[in-house]
Amino acid sequence: MTASAEQVTAAVLVIGDEILSGRTKDRNIGYIAEYLTAIGVDVREVRVVPDVEEEIVAAVNALRARYSYVFTTGGIGPTHDDITADCVAKAFGVGIDIDPRARAMLLEYIKPEDLNEARLRMARIPDGAELVENPVSKAPGFWIGNVIVMAGVPTIMQAMLDQVAPKLKTGVRMLSETVRADAREGDVGGPLGEIAKANPDVSIGSYPFMGEDGRPNTNLVLRSRDAAKLAAAVAQVEAMVAALPRRA
Repeated sequence: MTASAEQVTAAVLVIGDEILSGRTKDRNIGYIAEYLTAIGVDVREVRVVPDVEEEIVAAVNALRARYSYVFTTGGIGPTHDDITADCVAKAFGVGIDIDPRARAMLLEYIKPEDLNEARLRMARIPDGAELVENPVSKAPGFWIGNVIVMAGVPTIMQAMLDQVAPKLKTGVRMLSETVRADAREGDVGGPLGEIAKANPDVSIGSYPFMGEDGRPNTNLVLRSRDAAKLAAAVAQVEAMVAALPRRA
């Protein structure tokens, strides 16, 4: 990873009718967001699109123009509706064909006599793309421009993300602190808003939950890249919480 003082941003593009229909529950978005945040890449947007060429192409082009990186998941398997590679090639205006490197990777996992036309679809890579190795089942993803194309199967996606992470440009890591309010969210909303206004370089959020005692409670989460500013804001929030009327 190459650290940078500038902010590095990303979008996640989830591709697949099965996600939109609810038939498959996404398990990748949260993992990618947490992973990237930890290494200094801010996930700013998530989109989910169907297996429709024009929608995938439009989303890829819109997101790659706006963010440092775009991470896609899904649509690079062996079936007719796995069209992500073709769509990314179209978005970049390049050709696509069976890549000898990708074919060789498949042959590490599949017998030559079993490498049929359907499986060879997984070796079709846009011209000029760098391969993303898949240590789980060998069928690679790829990286072209600032777009990183990964599998939708969570274990494979995670392995691919591990492969690309060392090559990413990263920014200053986001620091985070959590203060438990022992109060309802509505009880802290007003004073918390004032603290947020006074600390523009600190992101402050409130997250209600049901406590162990069965009563509503609230976690106050503060995030900043500046350790000193974060500490100052945390001190203000802790003082605010200490001043709240105690619940019986």
